[in-house]
Amino acid sequence: MNNDQIRFDFNNVMLKKTGKRHLVSRDEIAALEPAVRDFHAQLQAEKAAGKLGFADLPDRTDAADACRKAAEARKGGFENFVVLGIGGSALGPIAVHNAIHNPHYNLDERLRNGWPRFFVEDNIDPDRMHALISLLDVRKTLFNVISKSGGTAETMAQFLIFRQMLRDQLGDAFAKNMIVTTDASNGLMREIVAAEGYESFAIPGNVGGRFSELTPVGLFPAAMTGINVANLLAGAKAMAQRCSVAELWKNPAYMDAVLHFIADTQKGKHISVMMPYSSRLRDIADWYRQLWAESLGKKHDLDGKVVNVGQTPVKALGVTDQHSQVQLYVEGPNDKVFTFIAVGKYSCDVTIPKAFDSKEGASYLGGHTLGELFDAERVGTQVAITQAGRPNLTITIPEVNEHHLGGLLYLFELQTAMAGKLYRINAFDQPGVEAGKRAAYALMGRAGYEKDRRQIESLTKKADDEFVIC
Repeated sequence: MNNDQIRFDFNNVMLKKTGKRHLVSRDEIAALEPAVRDFHAQLQAEKAAGKLGFADLPDRTDAADACRKAAEARKGGFENFVVLGIGGSALGPIAVHNAIHNPHYNLDERLRNGWPRFFVEDNIDPDRMHALISLLDVRKTLFNVISKSGGTAETMAQFLIFRQMLRDQLGDAFAKNMIVTTDASNGLMREIVAAEGYESFAIPGNVGGRFSELTPVGLFPAAMTGINVANLLAGAKAMAQRCSVAELWKNPAYMDAVLHFIADTQKGKHISVMMPYSSRLRDIADWYRQLWAESLGKKHDLDGKVVNVGQTPVKALGVTDQHSQVQLYVEGPNDKVFTFIAVGKYSCDVTIPKAFDSKEGASYLGGHTLGELFDAERVGTQVAITQAGRPNLTITIPEVNEHHLGGLLYLFELQTAMAGKLYRINAFDQPGVEAGKRAAYALMGRAGYEKDRRQIESLTKKADDEFVIC
């Protein structure tokens, strides 16, 4: 066993004795091995043809170098750095920032070491937006607008608000406070970049938003807070090499995909719960929710047949959610497969003082560390869920750093790509999301969407108050 690499333990998913209909057998896995070999070949061919963009990113060191240089040139020049984006443009930067940095990064200049405070405005809630506007001196703030097309209404609205504020306070010099990450040559935002002279980064055309964290979408925000983006890519590259084999039992990404697929389609496990036992990794579960839900939740298969597939991803946090969700997980419906994320070595630890020798409820803790208690809580939860016959697996990261974080991101991306093959759906589109976007365009009066608006108004027209409580 290599203790320096991510460990994938699926013992508690596997059937070891009869009568455990909720677990997975070796025969069920073996039945999928020929398909996995075929799908591996397909993925390799798609990568060679430039159709699997995320798989090329670990080797794109040019983007990381450009992001690092742009960040270093701005170090000390801004008090605040604000990402304007939503979905994959926000969840990845949030997850990486919170994994690497002290949770109180924004509160202490010593933690930032000359880098700006970090904010991600991933919603258009007016209360939240007003709160941020009230806090910022926009003259001392760098805004990173992230939108591949520029057509995302939420990001465009944010951009228009802060652009006007910058123009009002900085005049013709306002463009230096904006940097844009968008498509290399197409789309509304690229046109705006050309017209107004913003510095910009390019998102590869063959990489979708939820797979884009290892492009400048995630690399520049990481670099702007001093994160080592070269190590992030190196970790992803190491995982890509590890997962380059077709053999299922040696490929953690493929095995994870197969186990989830069997759990969903044969065992009734239509919910995938991810539960990191690390506050630093809590937002990895948030990022994974979009990756898994948007990639695999599809109405049609590749032949156009209505299939309505996809597991529902749920995030939890150890130990917090032992006191909010685990009661359901142990005694509620057996319709879930669990992924625990463990950390081998914490960056620091805290010793619990000895006290109250005569009171067993307190004294037993003395002399132990919070790390020991944390691990004991994780193992205890895992044992309880296992004894209740609930399938679960554990991914252990040796320690939380850029290298292992890059590996974890790539592991889940490749797992998702293989799962798409198993479900026989397109894991890289999102027609359900696009329908919602069209509705928003229509209701906000965007030209060309008049028919959509009339249809929406006919569907939402108030008929009576029979089913309304006021």
